[in-house]
Amino acid sequence: MSEDLILFWHRRDLRINDNLGLTNASQSSSKVVGLFCLDPNILNRDDIAPVRVTYMIGCLQYLQEQYQKLGSQLLILQGNPQEIIPKLARELNAKAVYFNLDIEPFARERDRTVSEALNSIGIITKTTWDQLLHAPDQISTQSQQPYKVYTPFWRNWSIKPKAKPKSTVSQTLINLTETEQELAQTMGVISLPSAQELGFIWENPLILEPGEIAAQERLEEFCDRALYEYDEQRNFPAIDGTSQLSAPLKFGVISIRNVWEKTVEAMENSRSDEGRKQIQSWQQELAWREFYQHALYHFPELELGPYREPFKSFPWNNNEQHFQAWCEGKTGYPIVDAAMRQLNESGWMHNRCRMIVANFLTKDLIINWQWGEKYFMQTLIDGDLASNNGGWQWSASSGMDTKPLRIFNPASQAQKFDPEAEYIRQWLPELRSLEIEQLVTGKISSRDRQSCDYPEPIVDHNQQQRLFKQLYQAQKL
Repeated sequence: MSEDLILFWHRRDLRINDNLGLTNASQSSSKVVGLFCLDPNILNRDDIAPVRVTYMIGCLQYLQEQYQKLGSQLLILQGNPQEIIPKLARELNAKAVYFNLDIEPFARERDRTVSEALNSIGIITKTTWDQLLHAPDQISTQSQQPYKVYTPFWRNWSIKPKAKPKSTVSQTLINLTETEQELAQTMGVISLPSAQELGFIWENPLILEPGEIAAQERLEEFCDRALYEYDEQRNFPAIDGTSQLSAPLKFGVISIRNVWEKTVEAMENSRSDEGRKQIQSWQQELAWREFYQHALYHFPELELGPYREPFKSFPWNNNEQHFQAWCEGKTGYPIVDAAMRQLNESGWMHNRCRMIVANFLTKDLIINWQWGEKYFMQTLIDGDLASNNGGWQWSASSGMDTKPLRIFNPASQAQKFDPEAEYIRQWLPELRSLEIEQLVTGKISSRDRQSCDYPEPIVDHNQQQRLFKQLYQAQKL
């Protein structure tokens, strides 16, 4: 095996195990050194969540420890990757830079310019798909077009054979020499800063411990506890019925192949059709994640606006006071406010509640979905462009959906999915003294609202529903 230096550039794959790009690098040379670049083009954006950066830094700390156990190291850079990575690679006389591909428009352009800069100085770049079970060009219609609707995508995607996870680095790696390490320090390599040192303050506990082992343990625990009841429990926010693996998957702390393989094992071990139905329900959620990533890859314009023509000039109300009330969980609708409080205090929100609050913002407040999309990215630990954009466009009726006009009644949603008001009481402690019926219907007297210091509803649902339908029909015409 060669001892030429290969740099492996981590981005959305903050793990050692089952990392396809890292596997390829370690099979080519015994001297593989990892690197991660703190990119100001990303960190200086106005939609970066402090909780997400805090989680990412924790994952990087764990990854550094894993590299050290292998006899190598993870270099931390800070700067423009198009400039700093080629300089480092050239000074260290690296033979190649390996990395896994990404679907986001910014990442694709960044990767193109970094590759060009490396290739221009004689350094090879090698890439592979790692964050998807199937690359975007592997799933298409009979006419070789990308899917625009989930259901036929699922039918095709689900029958394709899926790769199994595999161990990445089996041998001990060779680290940089002392001379090379000294040289790296002059090339912008820094100690890993804390999130606080980067300007991101998150003082609450994280919903999941950072790092590869914690993500794997969460997967195992979910499969033992909730997978066989997933379809029944996933819509009830008071129940711990979801995997909460969205953040580990967003940062690649756990591989999608590893997650999928657990569903396959569960299918093989299931002894009932009902059990297999529950498992398939979670498989379909994993497919939704992949559908949205494929959609953004093939239709990068989704990042900038609505997919459906009627929404490109939709007359949104965009009342800033209403939006602020929504952000703070002060709309006067208990299920909506409970969900927004959960988001603000934990950096995470149950998926059913994401749909409820998104529908409320767009259909009740008639505020542009992109305002909500951005706020989610500013607050979510698992904020992911493809999933977040896809979910918001689904809720707003502006995206790829065969049934575009969907209007949720907050009271009906609460009565159905939080029937004992457990979730509402958890996140709205000021309302715990009220009756269940009041909490789930939202029919709270002005006197009770005043005594609980809880606001009156900022809009009337029935009235706003009629108004939205009128605006929608007018746009379609």
